[in-house]
Parts: sequence; C-alpha cells; structure tokens
Amino acid sequence: MKKVISKNNGIGFFEKYLTVWVIACMAVGVLIGKFMPAIPSFLGKFEYANVSIPIAILIWLMIYPMMMKVDFVSIKNVGKNPKGLFLTWATNWLIKPFTMFAIAWLFFYIIFKGLIPAELAKDYLAGAVLLGAAPCTAMVFVWSHLTKGDPAYTVVQVATNDLIILIAFTPIVAFLLGVGGVSVPWDTLLLSVVLFVVIPLIGGIATRLYVIKKKGLDYFNNVFLAKFSNVTIIGLLLTLTLIFSFQGEVILANPLHIILIAIPLIIQTFLIFFIAYYGAKKLNLSHDIAAPAGMIGASNFFELAVAVAISLFGADSPVALATIVGVLVEVPVMLILVKIANKTAHHFVTKSEA
Repeated sequence: MKKVISKNNGIGFFEKYLTVWVIACMAVGVLIGKFMPAIPSFLGKFEYANVSIPIAILIWLMIYPMMMKVDFVSIKNVGKNPKGLFLTWATNWLIKPFTMFAIAWLFFYIIFKGLIPAELAKDYLAGAVLLGAAPCTAMVFVWSHLTKGDPAYTVVQVATNDLIILIAFTPIVAFLLGVGGVSVPWDTLLLSVVLFVVIPLIGGIATRLYVIKKKGLDYFNNVFLAKFSNVTIIGLLLTLTLIFSFQGEVILANPLHIILIAIPLIIQTFLIFFIAYYGAKKLNLSHDIAAPAGMIGASNFFELAVAVAISLFGADSPVALATIVGVLVEVPVMLILVKIANKTAHHFVTKSEA
C-alpha cells in the first residue's frame, strides 16, 4: 500500500517530461496536417455546434479522473470560503477583457505597425478580444490537476464563470469592438458546458460513490485513483496532437503573423495569471484554490472564441486565425505557469490556516 501512495503523490514519468511530450505532439500534429490531411479532414466531419466530437471525447478523458475526486460535501464547503470565487469573477470579468484589448491594441496598432496593415490589425484585435472575454471551461481542470488544485472548488469556479458568460460575454465583446448585434452561438456555449462540466461531473461522482460503496474510501483514494494517474496527461497529449493536425496548414502558411499574434496573447496570459495568483496570496487563500484561480483567467474558452469568430467573420477570416493562435500558444504557456505555481506553493498558507 505504501508503494501505491508514494507513486500517486510523486511526479510520474509523463508529468516529469511533459514539456518534451508537448513539443513532440505539436510537431507530429503539424506534420499530420501537412502530409496526411485526410486524417484531420475525416475527423473534422464529426462536429456539432462548432465543437469537435473527437476533441470533446479526449477532453472528457482528461478531466474525468479529476471529477472522481469531487464529493458533494466539498462542494457545500466552498461557500464557507467564497473569497476565491470573488477573486476569479473580478479577474475574469472586470480586468481580463480590458487588459487583453489594451495589450493587443498596443502591439497590433503601435509596436507592429510596420508589419501588420491597419485592416489586419483590426481583425487580429477582434480575435484577441473574443479570447479575452471567454475564461476557460474544460482545460482548467487539467491545469488544476497538475497543480494539485481542490477539485470541488475548481468545479464551482468554472461553473459560476460559465453562468456569467451567459450574461456578460456579448455586451463586453460588443463594447470593446464597437460591433452591434454580436451573435453568440448558444448551442456551442451550452453544449460545451454540458460536455465539459455536467457530464464528467455526474459520471465522476457516480463512479466515486459506486467504488467507495463496494471497496471503501481507502481503496478508492490509494488504489483506484492511482490507476488513472496518467490518463489526464495522455488525454492532453492526444488532444494537442489532434488540434495541431487541424491547424497544420494554417501554421505553415502564416508563420510570421502567428508569431506576431502570439506575443501579446502570451503577455496577457502571464499578466492575468499573476494578477489572480498574487491576489490569492494577499487574500490568504490556500494554494489548491489560488492556483486554479490563476489558471481559469489565464486560460481561454477557445471553443467559444473560435465559434464566435467563425459565425461573425467567417472560417477563413483573420479574426478566426487570431483565435486559433490562442489555441496554439495556450498549452505551452500554461505548462510554464503550472511549473511556476508548483514551485511557489510554499509561499501560500496551508488549507487549515486559510
């Protein structure tokens, strides 16, 4: 039994060399998209409401193990320490969209003025704003898992942000872009919430209750969960390969502009993470709440951003390209933030002290 516990708490083989695997999967995905386009073309047919079903399955595979750690008692206890929720809401809705607009405008209109025509700058800015107004839903469960975040608290953080998206996304995007009649694909939004929050949460809790009833809590925590220790990482790598295979041609056809778009997006990601992370430190939140709070704002709900870009401006528009670049840079950047969060965990109070 001791051996199992040690394995579960230590850094596994996949996690130890995760950066290497990520780079390899990005390269493999691009090569598949370039030299074997029939594969992403075939998988691309399985789509509903702008949500890729194969990617949805892989994301579900990623977050299911974490959902098994959630119990209703923990969810009820979230209300006893709501500061993490207030921090997440303030960062995502009062700060993030506006800093994204400001940083993207500075780079596209001023710093990169000689490299990006004004019309393209306007489109790239629109894509950046769509990303900035859509905090993460699915992938944040992976980042929370890698930083040993509180599963129950993370679920509530994500779920409440999804509710706010229903109200705040459209007016914020319309205000920042000066675009009237912004159309939100509600089927994409609602389907994503159901696929990435509701179904895996119900499935995870049902599995948890069943195994505990049959084998006991000790077996569930120390043996059963250990069997899924690498599932999240494998799901992440397969998802990454698939995403990059879909975008292989786009990446190879627009190398310079992808780099130019990526720079302000990366700066924004680091800025928002540290705003939330430092805010959590000042609020004396424990690390298992602070890390996911930073990750939710830093990461983006790229399914929604890409879907809105396509519905408003077209699949081949520069706006859509900008949102796709957000997808491309997210995983490598978020892995860096995961490392930063893990290395600075000792600066936060313990859960009992919080």
